[in-house]
Amino acid sequence: MEPQLLLDAASRFAHVGTAIALVGGSIFMRFVLMPVASQLPNDAHDQLRAGILNRWKRFVHGGIGLFLLSGFYNYMRLMGAHKGDKLWHMMVGTKILLAFVVFFIASALVGKSKSFEPLRQQRAKWLGIVAVSYTHLTLPTKA
Repeated sequence: MEPQLLLDAASRFAHVGTAIALVGGSIFMRFVLMPVASQLPNDAHDQLRAGILNRWKRFVHGGIGLFLLSGFYNYMRLMGAHKGDKLWHMMVGTKILLAFVVFFIASALVGKSKSFEPLRQQRAKWLGIVAVSYTHLTLPTKA
């Protein structure tokens, strides 16, 4: 197999695999873990939340890094095939800008900054938005 084809396949796999992991994890946390954890006593709930967020933030930050690397590579590979295609560039540009918004929200949800505490207080709402957004952002633009 040609090295270029192998790199293309690895990049696509990294991009889609990251989306699957982050969407699945977000959906699990929002619709399975959070409802069950809310029934725990406050001390146990806070301890569980801290432990989960400490591990989950590694997936979120690593996933954002993989999205950026694989997305940039995929964009560079497809850019030549779409030279002069304004609609494709507009769609990809919009997708990239929206991805940055989702990355910001996901990072704020796992972060510790006091500035974003109001966002974390509505974690269920924002986690649902992130899960749905990841799903839509990973839909392919025409190749």
